Amino acid sequence: MKKVEIYTDGACSGNPGPGGWGAVLVYGKIEKELSGGESETTNNRMELSAVIYALEALNEPCEAALTTDSRYVCDAINRGWLSSWIEKGWRKADKKPVLNVDLWERLLPLLEKHRVEFIWVKGHAGHEYNERCDSLAVNYYTTHYLKC
Repeated sequence: MKKVEIYTDGACSGNPGPGGWGAVLVYGKIEKELSGGESETTNNRMELSAVIYALEALNEPCEAALTTDSRYVCDAINRGWLSSWIEKGWRKADKKPVLNVDLWERLLPLLEKHRVEFIWVKGHAGHEYNERCDSLAVNYYTTHYLKC
């Protein structure tokens, strides 16, 4: 399997509000930037969307080291919350429904296709790729949804 590094971030102006996501995929010396967004969304949806679109951009099964500043995404995977939610019919430990089920269901086959290690990094702390992803996300929603 090819090894790729993926960096992702999501951003929102208001929560909910217009939002964007950014991703940078690194394979050797090749870097690919992706971005997108929605006019009315949440920060967690954008964080999760960045991960999904980045993994969907891979043309074949890969080993991916995916770095994100989203505790929501990292903890859901690394702490086993996602598996537990599925077992409980998309309910959390407090019996409340899981949010963003549509996106989690879209992520599941990607996690089967690729071997993904989720790595958390503190946001807005000078990490080069995290800052770049944040810029991609913010630039997307400001350009597309915050027109005067």
